[in-house]
Amino acid sequence: MLRRLTHPVLWTALLASALSLLLAVFPEAALGASVRGIAIWWEVLFPSLFTFFVLSEILLGFGVVHFFGTMLDPLMRPVFRIPGIGGFVMTMGLVAGYPVGARLTTQLREQGLVNRAEGERLVAFTTSSDPIFLIGAVSVGFFHNVAVAPLLAAAHYGSVMMIGVMMRFHDRRAPSTPPPQQEQATGGRFRASLAAMHKARLEDGREFGTLLHDAIQSALRLMLVVGGLVVFFSVMMEVLTQAGAIPRLAAWIDALMRMVGLPSSLSDAIISGLFEVTLGSREAGAAGGSLIHQLAIAAWVLSWGGLSVHAQVASLISRSGMRYGPFLVARLVHSFLAVFLVYALWGWLGPV
Repeated sequence: MLRRLTHPVLWTALLASALSLLLAVFPEAALGASVRGIAIWWEVLFPSLFTFFVLSEILLGFGVVHFFGTMLDPLMRPVFRIPGIGGFVMTMGLVAGYPVGARLTTQLREQGLVNRAEGERLVAFTTSSDPIFLIGAVSVGFFHNVAVAPLLAAAHYGSVMMIGVMMRFHDRRAPSTPPPQQEQATGGRFRASLAAMHKARLEDGREFGTLLHDAIQSALRLMLVVGGLVVFFSVMMEVLTQAGAIPRLAAWIDALMRMVGLPSSLSDAIISGLFEVTLGSREAGAAGGSLIHQLAIAAWVLSWGGLSVHAQVASLISRSGMRYGPFLVARLVHSFLAVFLVYALWGWLGPV
């Protein structure tokens, strides 16, 4: 009986029922939050992510990913215990930001190019903020100081690499995907990479027009999922605030902040960042007080990613057999490593 009462499905149903009741109690607040969520999706996420989603599908169809996989195999395997094809995912993830890394990893997993353990390692350290958001939105837009960008970037991306090395020990007994065999047949890594690219293109077989059409359709479907999750978490956070749950959580965090000697004014940034990275980063920039503490919280928010990003990643990897647990642990470790690096690097990279 006790096991039935603690079953995750029961708790999920109770949570959904409670949120539905809150929507009925606070309809105007929910509507306003929905509009704000749609605005974030349409004005920020859609223009920044849609093109990358389309390009990634085209690059997969043309075999460019297989080219990178063969070229980078000697680097990625010993350092991260990931096939060389993960180097392409790492590059695209760093350039485009969350959740592009999870999207590409899911595609590789579905094509059998990485196994489950390798996919989980890859998703764990390729889910990060893109440089445009970190520099343009956070440093310039929220902190109004481009001089903080080097420190934020070093803390965020430095801890990304640290997570990648740490994740090589994840599921150590899992077998590795066999390395490419074309190199022995062609006698050179570059020629082997071209051969792998050509073979992948032939196996795909789609004309460019068909490939572009499929890429746009796939990207639009994914963008709708991303937008829906952003709106959902925007509404959820608003109704929880109206119900008094968020203020109570803020009071607990205030007490914890005072215990560790940090200004309680940053608690709003932590609460907002727990749910959504854009809101949390904005609150960190507006909190006031010591700049080093503001940047530490901003680094935490960027590296944690917000539950909205977590939901996006979970929805992407769910159909591929990869587990959410390793990603969650990696985000927690990443967020605190980024905070540590902000304080450790302040003397070298902190703004004058």
